[in-house]
Amino acid sequence: MGERSAARREDTARRLARFAALRGAGAAARPGELWDVVVLTAADAAQAGAFREQLAEKLRREQLPRAVRYLVCADPPGPRIGNGGSTLHALRCLEEQYGDQWTSFTVLLIHSGGNSQRLPSASALGKIFTALPLGEPVYQMLELKLAMYIDFPRRMKPGVLVTCSDDIELYSTGVTETITFDKPGFTALAHPSDLAVGTTHGVFVLDPSSFSGKGGLEYGSCYRFLHKPDVETMQQSGAVCVRGDCPQLSSPGNCGDSAMASECVYTDSVFYMDHSTAQQLLGFYKQMGTLGCEIDAYGDFLQALGPGATPDYTKNTSNVSREDSGLVAVRQQLYSLLQGTALNVIVLNNSQFYHIGTTQEYLFHFTAESKLRFELGLQPVAFSIFPDSPGCVIGPGSVIEYSRIGPEVSVGKGSIVSGSYINFSVNLPSGCFLSSVSVKMTDRVEYVTMVFGVGDNLKKGVKLMSDIHFLQFFGVSLPECLDLWSLEASDQLFSSEDTHLGLWTARIFPVCSTLSESVRMSLNMLNSVQHKSAFKLSGFQLLSVEEMLTYKDVEDMLKFRKQIYGEICLQKEKSDYRMNGT
Repeated sequence: MGERSAARREDTARRLARFAALRGAGAAARPGELWDVVVLTAADAAQAGAFREQLAEKLRREQLPRAVRYLVCADPPGPRIGNGGSTLHALRCLEEQYGDQWTSFTVLLIHSGGNSQRLPSASALGKIFTALPLGEPVYQMLELKLAMYIDFPRRMKPGVLVTCSDDIELYSTGVTETITFDKPGFTALAHPSDLAVGTTHGVFVLDPSSFSGKGGLEYGSCYRFLHKPDVETMQQSGAVCVRGDCPQLSSPGNCGDSAMASECVYTDSVFYMDHSTAQQLLGFYKQMGTLGCEIDAYGDFLQALGPGATPDYTKNTSNVSREDSGLVAVRQQLYSLLQGTALNVIVLNNSQFYHIGTTQEYLFHFTAESKLRFELGLQPVAFSIFPDSPGCVIGPGSVIEYSRIGPEVSVGKGSIVSGSYINFSVNLPSGCFLSSVSVKMTDRVEYVTMVFGVGDNLKKGVKLMSDIHFLQFFGVSLPECLDLWSLEASDQLFSSEDTHLGLWTARIFPVCSTLSESVRMSLNMLNSVQHKSAFKLSGFQLLSVEEMLTYKDVEDMLKFRKQIYGEICLQKEKSDYRMNGT
C-alpha cells in the first residue's frame, strides 16, 4: 500500500488503541483528553429520540467514554435549515442546556441529521450509527469519529469542532508535530486531493508565503475559500499546486497518494471555531429568530472568510438543493458578520479523506482490499447470524448487517442486506440492496422491507407523472415495474406533497405482520421485475421509503439488533470455550 499509507495505518492504530482504553465506565482519561460535550444533530424530534435511545444503549454496553456529555439536538420544526442552520441551532441548544458553563467547553459537533437517501440502510437509525464491518465490539461511525479525533480536545481552546457523520479523515504527522486548535476565528484541516475531488468539496486558496513545504503538518493562512468550484475557477484563483514548482509539494507523494498526479488542490473536511466566534454566530441566530432557508456550514460560513473573500458567492445558487427566497439575504448577512474573520489552515500533507455516504462507497471501502480497510487495520467481524451450512453462500464484496440468514440463502456479489430475517430458500441477485424497517402505524408493530439495486438513484425525482419512465428500479423503468405489480401510476402512488415523484416517495413496498414475510414479499417484487413475470401488489397496504421513516419503530429495530448481538456473543463464548477445552 506504500510508505505513506503505512504511516497513516500506524498513527491510526495508536488512536484506536487509545480510544479503546477510554471506552466504558472504569476508563481513566488524562485531564482535558475527552470532549466536554459531543453534540449530534438530528433532522427532527423523532430522529432525535432514536439517537438518544441508541446512545443510552451504547453507554450501557460500555462502548463509549462515560465521562463525556452527549447532547442530541433536533432541528426546529418547519422548513429544512441545512447543516449551517443545524450548527446555529446546536449552539443555542448548548447555551440552553449548559448556561455559561459552555463558554469553557471543547465541543465536538457531528452533523447527523438527514434522510441518508444514498445509503438507505442508515436512514431509520441514522448515519452516525451506521455499523462498520470492523472492530470488536462492532464499531459504528460514532466510535470511529471519536477515535480519529482523540488527540484534539487537549490541544484545543474552548470552541466547537464541526464534522459530518459520513466521512473519515486518516492522517499521519511527524513525531514532534501536533495539531493545535488555539487561534481566534476559524481553523480548518486541509488535505491534498486531485482536482476532480476539489469540484465536489471546499477548496482552500492558500497564502503561499505562509508555507515552507516541510514535514507532514503545516500551519498557514487561507486567502480565500472556494465551495465546489469548477477546475477553471480553481486554476484562475491560484488554488492549484503544480508538483515540482510548488514549495509544499516538493515530493511526488505529497499530492494525495497518486505519484502520477501533477496538480492538486487542498480540500476541506472538519473545521473549528473558537468560542467567541461561536458566540457571535449564536447572537446572529437569536437575532434572526427563524431561518426559513437551508444554509451550508461550509459554503455559507467559510466563503465569507479570508482577505480574498468577496460577496459574489451569496448570489450563486447553482450548488443549492432547494432555492429558498430568503437564502441570498441570509448569506449576505452572514458575509457582513464574518467578513474579516481569519481562516487558519492546518495542512496535513499525509492525509486521506474518505466519504462513506453512498451504497457504492460503503461496499467499496469495507469489502474490497481497500486502502481504508488497510489503514484502519481492523479485521472483518460478524454482525449477523449465519448457519454453518454449505447451502448458505455470501458473494464477494457483499455486506450482511444485523441480519439472520437461513441455510439455503445465496447472496450475489456486491449486495447489502440490513436488518433482515431470511428463513426461506432464495437467491439474491448481485448488486441488490435489501433493508427492513419496523413500523408502527396503529398499536402493533409491522414490517416493511425496501429493495433496490445498489446503483438505483433514490434522490432522483420528476415533477410530472408523464416523466416517471425516467425513474429506474433495478435497471427497469418504473412504469414497466408498476405493470408487473398491477399498480396504477397516479398521484396516490406517491407519498410526497411537493410533487417530487421518485423511488423515495413511491408507495410500492408491502406492509407485513412478520419480518421474514416482508422480506419474502419484497424479494418477490424484485424477482418479478428480473424475470418479467407478474406479481400482484394491489391487495397490500403499501408504503414509500419516506413513509417507512415516518412510522419507524426504533425500539423494535433495536430489540432485533440486541437479539443478534446477544446470539453472536453466545456463539463466540461457545467457540472460545471449545478452543480452551481442547
